[in-house]
Amino acid sequence: MKEKKISTEDPNLDEVLDKKESNDNFLTLFNDEVHTFDFVIETLMDVCCHDIVQAEQCTFIVHFKGKCEVKKGSLDLLKPMKKELANRGLMATIE
Repeated sequence: MKEKKISTEDPNLDEVLDKKESNDNFLTLFNDEVHTFDFVIETLMDVCCHDIVQAEQCTFIVHFKGKCEVKKGSLDLLKPMKKELANRGLMATIE
């Protein structure tokens, strides 16, 4: 029986890796000791399209841990969200 050699050279691999890397960014929200839980929850629902449970969980994580990755995606998706969080007085970074 002949062994079949599997090629690891795939011309589409670079494109797949580029797409993967472009979606490996996180919008991280930081605790500020200023805003209320309700404000942060409502903001996450408005800006990041979280449902209420997800927004509450992220808010508690931010409060107790100091930060939380609230959204994963491409820079094109996350930059406007970061800007809107900043407009509302919340501190966030894209990592």
